[in-house]
Amino acid sequence: MSKIYILGGAQTDFERNWKKEGKGMVALLKEAMADGLEGAGLTFDDVRSLNQDNRVACFVGNFIAEKYIDQGHLGAFLTEVDEAFYGVPSARYEAACASSSVAIDAAATKIRADECDVAIVVGWELMKTVESRVGGDYLGRAAYYEKECKGIDLPFPKLFGKLAEETLKKYPELDEKRYMDALAKISVINYCNAKRNPLAQTRKWFMSYEQARTRDTETNPLVGGRLAVSDCSQVTDGAAVVALCSERFMVERGIENKPIIKGYGHRTAPMLFEKKMADNAESEYTLPWTRQACLDAYKRAGLNVTDIDVFETHDCFTSSEYAAISAFGLTESGKEYEAVESGLIAFDGDKPINPSGGLIGCGHPVGASGARMLLDLYKQVTGTAGGYQVEDVENGLMLNIGGSATTNYVYIIGKER
Repeated sequence: MSKIYILGGAQTDFERNWKKEGKGMVALLKEAMADGLEGAGLTFDDVRSLNQDNRVACFVGNFIAEKYIDQGHLGAFLTEVDEAFYGVPSARYEAACASSSVAIDAAATKIRADECDVAIVVGWELMKTVESRVGGDYLGRAAYYEKECKGIDLPFPKLFGKLAEETLKKYPELDEKRYMDALAKISVINYCNAKRNPLAQTRKWFMSYEQARTRDTETNPLVGGRLAVSDCSQVTDGAAVVALCSERFMVERGIENKPIIKGYGHRTAPMLFEKKMADNAESEYTLPWTRQACLDAYKRAGLNVTDIDVFETHDCFTSSEYAAISAFGLTESGKEYEAVESGLIAFDGDKPINPSGGLIGCGHPVGASGARMLLDLYKQVTGTAGGYQVEDVENGLMLNIGGSATTNYVYIIGKER
């Protein structure tokens, strides 16, 4: 495959509430794109120049702005950001929480096909425009809404609560207390990591292990089966921009030492959660298609789990991060707790997961999470992650899922050798 380089990008501060600031989509996109281009070493004049020769394209990842802000046709709105985008091919891509990962895939494909040299990806979501139960209902469209979510309060916590139940059923030797305590530790790791990240939504929050493991209380109520508030990702406003480019562009500009996308995996599981669980009956994994996406990425990259120094994963709930541990190959399936208890996935562990804070700590503006993960891996590989930099990162892997692990995207980012 042709090499796909990552030039850089930027993320908005996920702590912000844009509605309270009196700002909307265009303000968000203007700020994110200006900072993103600067972070990638590009300018609006570069966009104009590249567009004259049809060498630039834009890819917008967003899940459900039609509900949150009553707006569609999102790809065209970059023309409201700056006149430099007049005429630039731009479109919106959607796959629930994996929306900007689909946008990244489309961007990389366009470069591989030699149809552009620079691909600008922006993922974004404004979610604080409605109260939590309305927003929870909107998010139900990421599942089979009519059959799984309609008329149900906070359907996604319940779906991932079912994942916790199914994990305990699938591995009868797994002690329930050990499993639930491991979920609590996952939560605490993500909250602690977020304190190192100046753009994380929960960087000023506190979560102790005792708080996280003590569920069904006034301050940590249950929201889905065994899962409590401490097990959940955040409702977040925000955007992330990443710019990809071809090898030709790197040579033309004399740019060196940028990471490349070494491998990727994209697999789709059955839509209904019940069908997913039926599908995994013959597999050793709770989420076999998530595991397969990881294997595909390793194969395309010519790497395996021992070559990965850092992970960014889709911890929409602690139960999803738990399942990801074995999908990555860090432990045998059913023994993911070993990686948690041993400190393997902690910030100072040998295989840290979510040094950014992840979706639980950093935040989860749904359409932005895939682009944000890719940007954080870029930072880790280039040694520019600041206070949450992991030492000696050669390669990083990200897992971004849409729905109840229906769409599974994995990317491996690393130094060019």
